[in-house]
Amino acid sequence: MLPPPLQRNEMSIFNGNSFLDRQTAAANARKAQAEKFLARPKYDPNDPAIIEREAKRRAIVEARELRAAQRQVQKEAAEAERLAKLAAEEIARQEALKAEAIAREIAHAEKVAREEALEAERKLERDARYAARKARKNQRKSEIQRYR
Repeated sequence: MLPPPLQRNEMSIFNGNSFLDRQTAAANARKAQAEKFLARPKYDPNDPAIIEREAKRRAIVEARELRAAQRQVQKEAAEAERLAKLAAEEIARQEALKAEAIAREIAHAEKVAREEALEAERKLERDARYAARKARKNQRKSEIQRYR
């Protein structure tokens, strides 16, 4: 089944408005806007409502500036605290490095002392071996000379 045909208005573009009608409507709209603007009360700086409104605005601006100053102070305090913390960490790191260097020096000194003690002990053992070898040699010589 086909839908019913749409009814068209053959003169839908023509609304009965002529150019003169549109021109008059535009002029009336401009006149209404001008009357609305001119009907506004004139600015009187001594009007109590205006004075009150400006006082409220000043109070808001001052409060905003106060909050901004407080935020700036907090930001500076946080930055100072962060710098102090970094300085303390740097000092602690320097102290740790110094302690580590001292510990390395002590360990190195102990190692050198142990090596010197071992070297001295080895020298004593070597000297004892040489002395024993020489004593054996002398003893052999004396035995050989006894039998001659």
